[in-house]
Amino acid sequence: MIPVGITREGAFVLEDDDPAKFPLDAAHLPEVVDNGSRILWPEPGGDRTLRVVRADGTVEGLGEIDIVLPILHGTHGEDGTIQGYFDTLEVPYAGGGVLDSALCMDKHFMKVALQAAGITVAPWVTVWARQWDADAASVRAAADALGPLPLFVKPARAGSSVGVSKVSELSELDAALALAFAEDDKVLIEIGVAGREIEVAILEGADGVRASLPGEIVLTSRGFYDFEGKYLGGDGVDVVCPAELTDAEIDAIQNVGIRSFEAVDGRGLARVDMFLTASGELVVNELNTMPGFTPISMFPKCWVASGLSYGDLISELIEAGLRR
Repeated sequence: MIPVGITREGAFVLEDDDPAKFPLDAAHLPEVVDNGSRILWPEPGGDRTLRVVRADGTVEGLGEIDIVLPILHGTHGEDGTIQGYFDTLEVPYAGGGVLDSALCMDKHFMKVALQAAGITVAPWVTVWARQWDADAASVRAAADALGPLPLFVKPARAGSSVGVSKVSELSELDAALALAFAEDDKVLIEIGVAGREIEVAILEGADGVRASLPGEIVLTSRGFYDFEGKYLGGDGVDVVCPAELTDAEIDAIQNVGIRSFEAVDGRGLARVDMFLTASGELVVNELNTMPGFTPISMFPKCWVASGLSYGDLISELIEAGLRR
């Protein structure tokens, strides 16, 4: 295993094999520091030797690449760009491909793809910053026409609940849009769905696509499942897997999860988040093509609950990438 980090400036650097350097807690979020090294990726059509230029200018071969594990979130990490880069280099990689990564990073087009496959999503309107600047009144009217409150305002192309707001009164809409537009110039306003928050893990194995036992996000005091709750183990949220569901509900959730994965041309893995309403309807919220893998993350917890160990899960992801 050769750890490669990406600095905030976009430089690929060789990292020490020390996970303790990257703690994930509220006091210290992980950051790759530029240590002066530079990774040289192999050129298309040649061998797969990974090289590094050391800080002193010397060049060293690190061995041939078997596969890349792009353990990345957000822009340039799970939006299809780095996946396309590795495709161009002719280097195998685990996880989502270009199309499914790009589709699921853009919540508008993800919803369009799911609707086209007959999968229920929450009603929404998409707003560009230029529309808001030119005619804020019409945007407010469109939001009001969506239906009953609450509404959720989300950047179209951001992850980990960054820039997301719950709008309980229309007077809160302007501030919510300002927060979302700080992350992206394209924003979704959607109806809040009343129901249980259910998540199911999808894996593309050698024998086809399969779904885990579903889990549930139980909010005890938080308004919604935000960044702190997802990654920092904040109070007010419990991540439960397996969820307490009937056999019929489990079958329906797994079916919708697999159909959603196939609707976006899924590759490797995904976590499918949905709501189970009181009437039994399943409303898909989103797909994440590179879900969190922390000890409190739903994706590995669901597979462990389904009988697949963390190590075997990583092995299956690698094998799926090598089969491409």
